[in-house]
Amino acid sequence: MASRNRPRPIRRPLINKEAGGFDQCWATLQSAMTDIHNKNASKLSFENLYRASYKITLVKRGEDLFNKVKEFETEWFHNHIIPGVDELVRNNLPSIALIQMTTSSSHERREAGERLLRGIRKIWEDHNTSMNLIADMLMYLERSCAETKQASVYATTIGLFRDHILKYGLKDVDGSDQPFIIMDVVIAVVLDLINMDRDGDIVDRNLLRDITGMLEQLYETDEEKENEKLYTTIFEPRFLTASEVFYKAECEKLLRESDAGSWLRHTRRRLLEEEERCVTSVSNFTKDNITGVVEKELVLAKMDDFLAMEGSGLKAMVDNDREEDLGILYQLIARIDKSKSTLKTNLQSRVMELGLEIEQTLKNTDFSTPTAAGASREAEDGTEGADKPKALSPAAQQTAAAIKWVDDVLKLKSKFDTLLENCFSNDLVIQSAITKSFADFINMFERSSEFVSLFIDDSLKRGLKGKSDEDAEFVLQKAIVLVRYLSDRDLFERYYQKHLGRRLLHNKSEIHIEKELVRRMRAELGNHFTAKFEGMFKDMELSKDLSTNYKDHIRNLGDDDRKSTELAIHVLTTNFWPTDVMGRGVLQDGDASRADCIFPPSIKRLQESFYKFYCQDRSGRVLTWVPSTGSADIKCYFPKVPGKDSGPLSKDRRYELNVSTYGMIVLMLFNDLSDGESLSFEEIQLKTNIPVSDLTKTLTSLSVPPKFRVLAKEPLAKSVKATDKFSFNAQFVSKQIKIRVPVISSTSKVEGSEERKETERKNDQTRAHVVDAAIVRIMKQRKELSHTQLTTEVISQLSGRFKPDISLIKKRIEDLLAREYLERMEGDTAAYRYLA
Repeated sequence: MASRNRPRPIRRPLINKEAGGFDQCWATLQSAMTDIHNKNASKLSFENLYRASYKITLVKRGEDLFNKVKEFETEWFHNHIIPGVDELVRNNLPSIALIQMTTSSSHERREAGERLLRGIRKIWEDHNTSMNLIADMLMYLERSCAETKQASVYATTIGLFRDHILKYGLKDVDGSDQPFIIMDVVIAVVLDLINMDRDGDIVDRNLLRDITGMLEQLYETDEEKENEKLYTTIFEPRFLTASEVFYKAECEKLLRESDAGSWLRHTRRRLLEEEERCVTSVSNFTKDNITGVVEKELVLAKMDDFLAMEGSGLKAMVDNDREEDLGILYQLIARIDKSKSTLKTNLQSRVMELGLEIEQTLKNTDFSTPTAAGASREAEDGTEGADKPKALSPAAQQTAAAIKWVDDVLKLKSKFDTLLENCFSNDLVIQSAITKSFADFINMFERSSEFVSLFIDDSLKRGLKGKSDEDAEFVLQKAIVLVRYLSDRDLFERYYQKHLGRRLLHNKSEIHIEKELVRRMRAELGNHFTAKFEGMFKDMELSKDLSTNYKDHIRNLGDDDRKSTELAIHVLTTNFWPTDVMGRGVLQDGDASRADCIFPPSIKRLQESFYKFYCQDRSGRVLTWVPSTGSADIKCYFPKVPGKDSGPLSKDRRYELNVSTYGMIVLMLFNDLSDGESLSFEEIQLKTNIPVSDLTKTLTSLSVPPKFRVLAKEPLAKSVKATDKFSFNAQFVSKQIKIRVPVISSTSKVEGSEERKETERKNDQTRAHVVDAAIVRIMKQRKELSHTQLTTEVISQLSGRFKPDISLIKKRIEDLLAREYLERMEGDTAAYRYLA
């Protein structure tokens, strides 16, 4: 127990606490600091200096040492650095915004400015090197500052450059009482040199980068907060402001003196220069901000003015296929606006203008001559075998107009497709805008559905036989592109059904191409759109098999009379084929039903034979013969003309005529006439019961054109009247053995105004039924809906076929209310309830 109470000796410090110990260590450190500033650090023993710093810190005199170091450095700046800086600035102060020396040239300013910056850089580098060595020497004091969360020795001493150099006020400059801050002078010089660099002068970019790098290493305070760098708080805002002024003036100059193409190239070059400058002269952190300034002042500020320039703006770029200019424009706009609204709006406007120009050109074009209509396209089937006409028929003119309109639209589409790929990087935003504009102007043209169908009809009838698969694929792609734009697809369906029917019945196109096109339509528009077309194909396939089987049936019967007349039959399903093909067109002038046409006895027997064969496996079927659609090949015999000893009339002549079914019926009447006998128009009509309008066309084709005049008409005139008489033309002569006799106007594919009104009327009737079905379908599912909701859903459901008018929907709702499919809800007349 006694040993525990023995007093212990007092532990003494490693050094004594006398002031002399601190002063001695400080003197050592002060001397070393002087040598470091004088660049004599190589002779110093840093081990002894570390020990001196450690001793002071260990006895809790670190704060005193910190203050001593700060006082020393401050005094050193005042005695050794600031005088040199003062002289440097005064001797090299250039003509900048701070001091207006209008007589100085850019060369003088550049040289003086660079001398000033080199001097500042030298002072900074020396100070930075010295402060790093001193901080290393005072390493133990640095640790103590870190523990107490006090500003480090390095941060404090390096900050002295900011406080005593950059913030130093230069007085008595050029007789001015106002002091000039060194930092303001340095930044002004840097900005002036950057502007010189922009103007094409050669400046020391490495020097500029060293100065801006210096500002990046200095902070507003010794706490060195990341967002308080002098570069960020002082230099960058001034740099951006000066850049705004520079580029604003430059943009005004470009607007006065240059065109849109020069503006685009200049702006692109400026953006690249500024991005490069952020690597070579200023901080890379400024890249987004400075490019934003260029985009604002050079692109956004006057973009509308440049794009509207006559001869070089967007209109000229598009019209003249200036792909490079458009590509640059797209890149610039994409930088400032992700939605590209300005480019979209201008392109849409130009597409609409060019589309309307196509329509206006169509109206101003005279298609009465083959040259205007296009020499590469034949006018009508009725001109085959004849000399090239001097003037086209009205139907041929309209066909040519349809082909030209579609060709021009496709050329415009191809133009913008090329621009989209080469200039706009297939941007979906731009593509959607262009597509919408094409759809708008195409659907503004009231005959677009008919013309698109006519174009496809013409291409498939005339352009693909014997062509390569690549050519066929090109036509198919164009056809689908056109159909995709149409909003009144139900009207297009009606026209296409009509034209397809004619092509199939007259074997005018390649069936595999037809099927491929319909397959693509089905993929694009749905099964409901192509159901009738596919039914027509099926009818043709079944009819081909049926005709083959009937021929075998006749051959097995051994009926010589029936074998003398070959029958190629097309059995058409009523719901699949258009009404004019099926003979259900509107009858005029009290014409008898087309089904009541009187066939020659031999043809009648053939029909009865086929009907019996057809009904063998198909009970309950009804066949209605359609003579207005078919054709016949007739072998004609023309005996030699008495009294003719030479020439074609001196011998017998045999020809094979291809005529319409009506033409066959008329010609066979003359087999029963004696030489010199004739039949009047009324007699022919009575014997055949052919509708007057069709009989007029048939007789005109057989008696008026000299090359097809197998019947002689009295009187000989270009038109057929009810009082005319017709007889066998024994003097008919032709260089061809096989002769195709066209029916006048029967091959017209383009409707007249009355026919078009009738087609639209029928289409409106169909639309009414479709809208009725949509309303009932929606209400049956939803039970109750407001008028607005019902209208919106009807439009949504039918948009794939056509866009119904609001008035039509309202009218159909009223009709369904009257028919008690719907009722108005109590207390809300603008809402409906479904009645089961």
